[in-house]
Amino acid sequence: MTQGLKGAALPPGVYGYDDLAIGDWIDAGSAQVTTALIDQFAAVSGDHYALHMDADFAAERGFANRVAHGLLVLSMVDGLKNNAAARLDGLVSMGWNWRFEAPVLAGDQIQAGLTIVGKRKTSSGDKGVLRTQFDVTNQDGDLVQSGTNELLFVL
Repeated sequence: MTQGLKGAALPPGVYGYDDLAIGDWIDAGSAQVTTALIDQFAAVSGDHYALHMDADFAAERGFANRVAHGLLVLSMVDGLKNNAAARLDGLVSMGWNWRFEAPVLAGDQIQAGLTIVGKRKTSSGDKGVLRTQFDVTNQDGDLVQSGTNELLFVL
């Protein structure tokens, strides 16, 4: 949960704009970053940089294993959000503001949590924009990625 905000941990269910308050938070769960996922992401994205694909290359640069693509981890976080027991009933994602804080290695377990940090209605009044803050940690509790996502809701 983002520090400084004290809201409710949302129980399982689907939540619309009006159901949510600033400070509410969701434990989106965890997932393992496997070499197979890294390989599949490289095939889809075309990003075959050696740091992602070659354990020896990664070791020569000081990493204990292959380094996952940052965008793979972000994609996994979005999947965790969309499959969490408590889900947001947004219409579309309007954008991400994201930081890669520390490397995620093949074999790491990532954990994602999100906190509602902003709400506003559009000028038309028939839609709302929800701003969420994500904190992504590894199995050691180290922050590996963080950022915000804005979601558009129909009111």
